[in-house]
Amino acid sequence: MKKTRVMVVDDSVMFRTLLINALSGDSRFEVVGFAVNAMDAMNKIPLYKPEVLTLDIEMPGMTGLEFLKRLLPKYPIPVVLVSSLNVKVFDALAAGAVDFVRKPDDQNHIRRDAFLATLINKVVVASHSRVRLPTAEGFIIADGAVTQKTSGGIRSYTAPAHAAGTAINSRVPMPLKGIHPSDDMVLAIGASTGGTEAILAVMQQFPAAMPGIVITQHMPPGFTAMYAERLNRLCKVEVREAKHGDRLQPGLALLAPGGIQMRLVRMGTGYSVSCSGTEKVSGHCPSVDVLFDSVASIARDKAIGVILTGMGADGAAGLLRMRKNGAYTIGQDKESCVVYGMPMEAYKIGAVCTQVSLNSVASTVIARLASQK
Repeated sequence: MKKTRVMVVDDSVMFRTLLINALSGDSRFEVVGFAVNAMDAMNKIPLYKPEVLTLDIEMPGMTGLEFLKRLLPKYPIPVVLVSSLNVKVFDALAAGAVDFVRKPDDQNHIRRDAFLATLINKVVVASHSRVRLPTAEGFIIADGAVTQKTSGGIRSYTAPAHAAGTAINSRVPMPLKGIHPSDDMVLAIGASTGGTEAILAVMQQFPAAMPGIVITQHMPPGFTAMYAERLNRLCKVEVREAKHGDRLQPGLALLAPGGIQMRLVRMGTGYSVSCSGTEKVSGHCPSVDVLFDSVASIARDKAIGVILTGMGADGAAGLLRMRKNGAYTIGQDKESCVVYGMPMEAYKIGAVCTQVSLNSVASTVIARLASQK
Protein backbone atom coordinates (compact mmCIF):
# COMPACT_ATOMS: atom_id res chain seq x y z
CA MET A 1 0.00 0.00 0.00
CA LYS A 2 1.15 3.52 -0.77
CA LYS A 3 1.99 5.38 2.42
CA THR A 4 0.50 8.79 3.16
CA ARG A 5 3.17 11.49 3.20
CA VAL A 6 2.87 13.46 6.45
CA MET A 7 4.66 16.60 7.64
CA VAL A 8 4.69 17.73 11.30
CA VAL A 9 4.65 21.45 12.10
CA ASP A 10 5.30 22.25 15.78
CA ASP A 11 7.73 24.55 17.58
CA SER A 12 8.14 22.24 20.60
CA VAL A 13 11.05 19.80 20.17
CA MET A 14 9.58 17.37 22.69
CA PHE A 15 6.09 17.38 21.20
CA ARG A 16 7.35 17.33 17.62
CA THR A 17 9.46 14.26 18.41
CA LEU A 18 6.46 12.56 20.04
CA LEU A 19 4.33 13.09 16.93
CA ILE A 20 7.07 12.04 14.50
CA ASN A 21 7.78 8.82 16.42
CA ALA A 22 4.08 7.92 16.67
CA LEU A 23 3.33 8.57 13.01
CA SER A 24 6.54 6.90 11.80
CA GLY A 25 5.60 3.80 13.80
CA ASP A 26 2.40 3.36 11.77
CA SER A 27 2.86 1.53 8.49
CA ARG A 28 0.28 3.74 6.78
CA PHE A 29 2.40 6.89 7.07
CA GLU A 30 5.71 8.25 5.92
CA VAL A 31 6.86 11.31 7.84
CA VAL A 32 8.60 13.21 5.05
CA GLY A 33 9.75 16.11 7.19
CA PHE A 34 9.02 18.57 9.96
CA ALA A 35 8.98 22.32 10.44
CA VAL A 36 9.67 24.36 13.57
CA ASN A 37 7.42 27.29 12.64
CA ALA A 38 5.07 28.53 9.93
CA MET A 39 7.70 30.15 7.72
CA ASP A 40 9.87 27.05 7.92
CA ALA A 41 6.84 25.00 6.85
CA MET A 42 6.01 27.30 3.95
CA ASN A 43 9.56 26.91 2.63
CA LYS A 44 9.65 23.13 3.04
CA ILE A 45 6.22 22.15 1.69
CA PRO A 46 7.20 22.53 -2.01
CA LEU A 47 10.23 20.32 -1.33
CA TYR A 48 8.60 17.59 0.78
CA LYS A 49 5.20 17.57 -0.99
CA PRO A 50 3.23 16.28 2.03
CA GLU A 51 -0.27 14.88 1.58
CA VAL A 52 -1.33 15.70 5.17
CA LEU A 53 -0.04 18.27 7.68
CA THR A 54 -0.29 18.22 11.45
CA LEU A 55 -0.22 21.82 12.65
CA ASP A 56 0.17 23.50 16.03
CA ILE A 57 -1.91 26.69 16.27
CA GLU A 58 0.12 28.56 18.88
CA MET A 59 3.60 29.16 17.44
CA PRO A 60 5.99 32.11 17.65
CA GLY A 61 6.01 34.51 14.73
CA MET A 62 3.23 33.62 12.28
CA THR A 63 0.46 31.74 14.07
CA GLY A 64 -0.99 28.50 12.74
CA LEU A 65 -4.18 30.37 11.81
CA GLU A 66 -2.30 32.98 9.77
CA PHE A 67 -0.29 30.19 8.18
CA LEU A 68 -3.45 28.33 7.12
CA LYS A 69 -4.87 31.41 5.43
CA ARG A 70 -1.69 31.73 3.37
CA LEU A 71 -1.12 28.02 2.79
CA LEU A 72 -4.40 26.54 1.61
CA PRO A 73 -5.11 28.82 -1.36
CA LYS A 74 -1.69 27.87 -2.74
CA TYR A 75 -1.37 24.29 -1.45
CA PRO A 76 -4.79 22.77 -0.60
CA ILE A 77 -3.40 20.08 1.72
CA PRO A 78 -5.58 18.45 4.42
CA VAL A 79 -4.50 19.86 7.80
CA VAL A 80 -5.09 18.30 11.23
CA LEU A 81 -4.77 20.86 14.00
CA VAL A 82 -2.94 19.80 17.15
CA SER A 83 -3.94 22.29 19.81
CA SER A 84 -4.66 22.99 23.43
CA LEU A 85 -8.20 23.99 24.39
CA ASN A 86 -8.42 27.18 22.36
CA VAL A 87 -11.25 29.04 20.65
CA LYS A 88 -8.92 29.64 17.68
CA VAL A 89 -9.53 26.01 16.70
CA PHE A 90 -12.87 27.03 15.19
CA ASP A 91 -11.32 29.97 13.36
CA ALA A 92 -8.78 27.53 11.88
CA LEU A 93 -11.52 25.09 10.87
CA ALA A 94 -13.33 27.99 9.21
CA ALA A 95 -10.10 28.77 7.35
CA GLY A 96 -10.08 25.26 5.87
CA ALA A 97 -8.44 22.85 8.34
CA VAL A 98 -10.01 19.39 8.17
CA ASP A 99 -10.05 18.38 11.84
CA PHE A 100 -8.37 18.87 15.20
CA VAL A 101 -7.10 16.90 18.15
CA ARG A 102 -6.53 18.28 21.63
CA LYS A 103 -3.03 18.12 23.11
CA PRO A 104 -2.88 16.29 26.45
CA ASP A 105 -2.62 18.66 29.40
CA ASP A 106 0.10 16.64 31.09
CA GLN A 107 2.47 13.74 30.49
CA ASN A 108 0.15 11.07 31.92
CA HIS A 109 0.93 8.09 29.70
CA ILE A 110 -2.71 6.97 29.46
CA ARG A 111 -3.82 10.40 28.22
CA ARG A 112 -0.79 10.56 25.93
CA ASP A 113 -1.54 7.18 24.39
CA ALA A 114 -5.21 8.11 23.89
CA PHE A 115 -4.13 11.37 22.27
CA LEU A 116 -1.76 9.60 19.88
CA ALA A 117 -4.41 7.02 18.93
CA THR A 118 -6.85 9.84 18.19
CA LEU A 119 -4.23 11.75 16.20
CA ILE A 120 -3.42 8.73 14.04
CA ASN A 121 -7.11 8.17 13.33
CA LYS A 122 -7.57 11.85 12.39
CA VAL A 123 -4.59 11.73 10.02
CA VAL A 124 -6.07 8.65 8.33
CA VAL A 125 -9.38 10.48 7.91
CA ALA A 126 -7.60 13.59 6.63
CA SER A 127 -5.85 11.52 3.97
CA HIS A 128 -9.31 10.74 2.53
CA SER A 129 -10.66 14.27 2.93
CA ARG A 130 -11.41 17.11 0.56
CA VAL A 131 -10.10 20.55 1.44
CA ARG A 132 -12.77 23.22 1.73
CA LEU A 133 -11.57 26.74 1.11
CA PRO A 134 -13.57 29.66 2.51
CA THR A 135 -15.83 31.21 -0.13
CA ALA A 136 -15.61 34.55 1.65
CA GLU A 137 -12.16 34.76 0.09
CA GLY A 138 -13.57 33.86 -3.33
CA PHE A 139 -12.22 30.31 -3.50
CA ILE A 140 -14.04 27.51 -5.28
CA ILE A 141 -13.05 23.85 -5.36
CA ALA A 142 -14.47 21.68 -8.14
CA ASP A 143 -13.14 18.52 -9.79
CA GLY A 144 -9.61 19.22 -8.61
CA ALA A 145 -9.45 22.65 -10.27
CA VAL A 146 -9.15 25.44 -7.74
CA THR A 147 -10.10 28.91 -8.90
CA GLN A 148 -9.25 32.06 -6.99
CA LYS A 149 -11.14 35.25 -7.77
CA THR A 150 -8.80 38.22 -7.37
CA SER A 151 -8.95 41.90 -8.19
CA GLY A 152 -6.71 41.17 -11.16
CA GLY A 153 -8.93 38.45 -12.56
CA ILE A 154 -9.09 34.67 -12.24
CA ARG A 155 -6.16 32.46 -11.20
CA SER A 156 -6.44 28.68 -11.58
CA TYR A 157 -4.30 25.68 -10.75
CA THR A 158 -4.74 21.95 -10.27
CA ALA A 159 -5.35 20.70 -6.76
CA PRO A 160 -4.57 17.22 -5.39
CA ALA A 161 -7.29 14.64 -6.01
CA HIS A 162 -8.30 14.72 -2.34
CA ALA A 163 -9.03 18.43 -2.60
CA ALA A 164 -11.88 18.06 -5.09
CA GLY A 165 -15.20 19.37 -3.83
CA THR A 166 -17.57 22.28 -4.18
CA ALA A 167 -17.78 25.74 -2.76
CA ILE A 168 -20.07 26.38 0.16
CA ASN A 169 -22.18 29.51 0.34
CA SER A 170 -23.61 29.73 3.84
CA ARG A 171 -25.60 32.91 3.30
CA VAL A 172 -28.25 31.92 0.76
CA PRO A 173 -31.47 33.68 1.87
CA MET A 174 -34.19 31.31 3.03
CA PRO A 175 -37.93 31.87 2.62
CA LEU A 176 -39.71 32.54 5.89
CA LYS A 177 -43.24 31.83 4.70
CA GLY A 178 -44.93 28.59 5.67
CA ILE A 179 -42.91 27.96 8.83
CA HIS A 180 -45.09 27.58 11.90
CA PRO A 181 -42.96 25.77 14.48
CA SER A 182 -44.75 23.59 16.98
CA ASP A 183 -43.72 21.63 20.06
CA ASP A 184 -44.12 18.26 18.33
CA MET A 185 -41.75 18.77 15.37
CA VAL A 186 -38.02 17.99 15.72
CA LEU A 187 -35.04 18.46 13.42
CA ALA A 188 -32.10 16.14 14.18
CA ILE A 189 -28.65 16.77 12.65
CA GLY A 190 -25.55 14.57 12.82
CA ALA A 191 -22.03 15.12 11.49
CA SER A 192 -18.35 14.35 12.01
CA THR A 193 -15.23 15.40 10.05
CA GLY A 194 -15.96 18.69 8.30
CA GLY A 195 -19.17 18.99 10.27
CA THR A 196 -18.38 22.08 12.32
CA GLU A 197 -18.45 24.27 9.23
CA ALA A 198 -21.15 22.21 7.46
CA ILE A 199 -23.53 22.57 10.42
CA LEU A 200 -22.80 26.29 10.56
CA ALA A 201 -23.48 26.62 6.81
CA VAL A 202 -26.89 24.97 7.29
CA MET A 203 -27.84 26.69 10.54
CA GLN A 204 -26.99 30.17 9.25
CA GLN A 205 -29.69 29.78 6.60
CA PHE A 206 -32.46 28.97 9.08
CA PRO A 207 -34.87 31.67 10.26
CA ALA A 208 -35.46 32.06 13.99
CA ALA A 209 -38.89 30.46 13.52
CA MET A 210 -37.69 26.85 13.42
CA PRO A 211 -38.86 23.74 15.26
CA GLY A 212 -36.62 22.50 18.06
CA ILE A 213 -33.27 21.22 16.77
CA VAL A 214 -30.99 18.55 18.29
CA ILE A 215 -27.41 18.21 17.01
CA THR A 216 -24.66 15.66 17.51
CA GLN A 217 -21.23 16.59 16.17
CA HIS A 218 -18.31 14.31 17.00
CA MET A 219 -16.27 16.50 19.32
CA PRO A 220 -14.30 16.01 22.57
CA PRO A 221 -15.27 17.47 25.95
CA GLY A 222 -14.49 21.15 26.38
CA PHE A 223 -14.96 22.11 22.75
CA THR A 224 -18.73 21.69 22.43
CA ALA A 225 -19.52 24.62 24.73
CA MET A 226 -17.31 26.91 22.62
CA TYR A 227 -18.80 25.54 19.40
CA ALA A 228 -22.36 26.12 20.66
CA GLU A 229 -21.41 29.71 21.54
CA ARG A 230 -20.00 30.19 18.03
CA LEU A 231 -23.21 28.88 16.43
CA ASN A 232 -25.34 30.99 18.74
CA ARG A 233 -23.38 34.11 17.79
CA LEU A 234 -23.62 33.49 14.03
CA CYS A 235 -27.14 32.04 13.66
CA LYS A 236 -30.68 33.37 14.10
CA VAL A 237 -31.72 30.27 16.03
CA GLU A 238 -30.62 30.15 19.68
CA VAL A 239 -27.94 27.46 20.17
CA ARG A 240 -26.79 26.00 23.51
CA GLU A 241 -24.70 23.10 24.68
CA ALA A 242 -27.30 20.68 26.04
CA LYS A 243 -27.66 19.89 29.72
CA HIS A 244 -29.57 16.93 31.12
CA GLY A 245 -33.27 17.78 31.30
CA ASP A 246 -33.17 20.78 28.96
CA ARG A 247 -36.55 21.28 27.33
CA LEU A 248 -36.54 21.48 23.54
CA GLN A 249 -38.63 24.30 22.13
CA PRO A 250 -39.14 26.15 18.84
CA GLY A 251 -36.27 28.46 17.93
CA LEU A 252 -33.78 26.51 20.09
CA ALA A 253 -31.00 24.13 19.05
CA LEU A 254 -29.34 21.84 21.61
CA LEU A 255 -25.85 20.50 20.91
CA ALA A 256 -24.75 17.19 22.44
CA PRO A 257 -21.97 17.81 24.98
CA GLY A 258 -18.59 16.26 24.20
CA GLY A 259 -18.04 12.86 25.82
CA ILE A 260 -21.71 12.37 26.79
CA GLN A 261 -24.54 10.65 24.91
CA MET A 262 -27.60 12.79 24.18
CA ARG A 263 -31.08 11.39 23.59
CA LEU A 264 -34.47 12.92 22.88
CA VAL A 265 -37.11 12.09 25.51
CA ARG A 266 -40.80 12.89 25.81
CA MET A 267 -41.84 15.67 28.20
CA GLY A 268 -45.61 16.11 28.28
CA THR A 269 -46.70 17.17 24.83
CA GLY A 270 -43.17 18.27 23.95
CA TYR A 271 -39.62 17.02 24.32
CA SER A 272 -36.52 17.37 26.45
CA VAL A 273 -33.06 15.81 26.24
CA SER A 274 -31.30 13.24 28.37
CA CYS A 275 -27.53 13.69 28.61
CA SER A 276 -25.99 10.68 30.30
CA GLY A 277 -23.62 7.81 29.65
CA THR A 278 -20.04 7.94 28.45
CA GLU A 279 -19.91 4.61 26.63
CA LYS A 280 -19.03 4.73 22.95
CA VAL A 281 -21.73 3.68 20.48
CA SER A 282 -20.79 3.13 16.83
CA GLY A 283 -17.30 4.16 17.94
CA HIS A 284 -18.30 7.58 19.27
CA CYS A 285 -19.46 9.51 22.31
CA PRO A 286 -21.54 11.45 21.59
CA SER A 287 -22.93 9.21 18.87
CA VAL A 288 -25.22 10.25 16.03
CA ASP A 289 -26.83 6.79 16.10
CA VAL A 290 -27.81 7.30 19.76
CA LEU A 291 -29.49 10.61 18.96
CA PHE A 292 -31.20 9.39 15.78
CA ASP A 293 -32.43 6.19 17.49
CA SER A 294 -34.09 8.24 20.22
CA VAL A 295 -35.68 10.60 17.70
CA ALA A 296 -36.96 7.61 15.70
CA SER A 297 -38.57 6.16 18.83
CA ILE A 298 -39.93 9.37 20.36
CA ALA A 299 -40.74 11.78 17.52
CA ARG A 300 -41.42 9.20 14.79
CA ASP A 301 -43.11 10.94 11.80
CA LYS A 302 -42.84 14.35 13.48
CA ALA A 303 -39.12 14.49 12.72
CA ILE A 304 -36.65 15.45 10.00
CA GLY A 305 -33.21 13.85 10.03
CA VAL A 306 -30.08 15.29 8.39
CA ILE A 307 -26.77 13.45 8.07
CA LEU A 308 -23.77 15.51 7.01
CA THR A 309 -20.10 15.00 6.20
CA GLY A 310 -18.02 12.54 8.23
CA MET A 311 -15.92 9.39 8.13
CA GLY A 312 -17.45 6.03 9.05
CA ALA A 313 -21.03 4.88 9.45
CA ASP A 314 -22.25 6.50 12.68
CA GLY A 315 -25.79 7.74 12.15
CA ALA A 316 -26.63 5.56 9.16
CA ALA A 317 -28.53 2.89 11.11
CA GLY A 318 -30.26 5.50 13.27
CA LEU A 319 -31.33 7.48 10.22
CA LEU A 320 -32.78 4.31 8.69
CA ARG A 321 -34.87 3.77 11.83
CA MET A 322 -36.05 7.37 11.59
CA ARG A 323 -37.13 6.85 7.99
CA LYS A 324 -38.88 3.56 8.78
CA ASN A 325 -40.80 5.34 11.55
CA GLY A 326 -42.05 8.01 9.17
CA ALA A 327 -39.42 10.75 9.44
CA TYR A 328 -38.18 12.65 6.39
CA THR A 329 -34.44 12.12 5.96
CA ILE A 330 -31.81 14.14 4.11
CA GLY A 331 -28.22 13.22 3.25
CA GLN A 332 -25.42 15.50 2.10
CA ASP A 333 -24.14 14.62 -1.37
CA LYS A 334 -20.62 13.44 -2.20
CA GLU A 335 -19.54 16.56 -4.06
CA SER A 336 -20.08 18.93 -1.11
CA CYS A 337 -18.74 16.64 1.66
CA VAL A 338 -15.31 17.00 3.20
CA VAL A 339 -15.56 13.22 3.80
CA TYR A 340 -18.34 11.28 2.06
CA GLY A 341 -18.55 8.49 4.63
CA MET A 342 -21.52 8.78 6.96
CA PRO A 343 -23.91 10.14 4.29
CA MET A 344 -22.72 7.47 1.85
CA GLU A 345 -23.36 4.64 4.32
CA ALA A 346 -26.81 6.03 5.09
CA TYR A 347 -27.61 6.33 1.38
CA LYS A 348 -26.38 2.78 0.66
CA ILE A 349 -28.77 1.19 3.18
CA GLY A 350 -31.79 3.22 2.05
CA ALA A 351 -31.88 5.59 5.01
CA VAL A 352 -31.97 8.76 2.89
CA CYS A 353 -35.17 10.10 1.33
CA THR A 354 -33.28 12.72 -0.63
CA GLN A 355 -29.61 13.54 -1.17
CA VAL A 356 -28.68 17.19 -1.76
CA SER A 357 -25.69 19.52 -1.76
CA LEU A 358 -24.78 21.34 1.43
CA ASN A 359 -26.10 24.56 -0.08
CA SER A 360 -29.53 22.94 -0.48
CA VAL A 361 -29.92 21.23 2.91
CA ALA A 362 -31.57 24.20 4.66
CA SER A 363 -33.97 24.96 1.80
CA THR A 364 -34.91 21.26 1.63
CA VAL A 365 -35.66 21.23 5.37
CA ILE A 366 -37.74 24.42 5.12
CA ALA A 367 -39.67 23.15 2.09
CA ARG A 368 -40.50 19.97 3.99
CA LEU A 369 -41.65 21.93 7.05
CA ALA A 370 -43.84 24.15 4.88
CA SER A 371 -45.41 21.12 3.18
CA GLN A 372 -46.40 19.65 6.55
CA LYS A 373 -48.84 22.46 7.25
